[in-house]
Amino acid sequence: MESKMTARRPLSASDDPLARIGLLIDEARALGATDPDAMALATATPQGAPSVRIVLCRGIDEHGLRFFTNYDSRKGAELASNPQASTCFFWPALDVQVRVEGAVERLTSAESDAYFQQRPRGHRISAWVSAQSQPIAAIDDLRARAALVTAEFEGRDVPRPAYWGGYRLRASAVELWTRGVDRLHERLLFVRGGDSWQVSRLAP
Repeated sequence: MESKMTARRPLSASDDPLARIGLLIDEARALGATDPDAMALATATPQGAPSVRIVLCRGIDEHGLRFFTNYDSRKGAELASNPQASTCFFWPALDVQVRVEGAVERLTSAESDAYFQQRPRGHRISAWVSAQSQPIAAIDDLRARAALVTAEFEGRDVPRPAYWGGYRLRASAVELWTRGVDRLHERLLFVRGGDSWQVSRLAP
């Protein structure tokens, strides 16, 4: 199977791999991919026990990737005690996979507030309703709670709860994998060194 990477300009050490991720998301979206900004986010306890889930990448800058969640969720608790994470995108339509690794930090309150106000009202209500990752007796309990919170905020803005906000995964390493012929896949590893990236090729 021919690599779809041939249609793109080859990457070099002067390229920013984070900027390439943004372009790949746009390319996958143009091809009709569902949730092209979805990524598997892996966190771990201080003892190294891992957990992984799908979250949405909600912004890319020169430092890394942004995502948002409940700070009291399992991933929030793990990031509080072990602020390192790894994430992976895969776009089957592009035959491309990207892995990003690095330290994780909380966004500022202003950044979290700005994003929260962009969310649909129902999503903002849900942030108040769900004690994420905690046991519940029944889904109907959440729905009843949602009705109460909806009534509470009727006619006024829904503010961001203090326990909900954003993180930035500060990328220290980015690997771009592209499917190749006869499983001779292309793997480019970018490792941050100060303000630049050092690139090497890895065997598949």
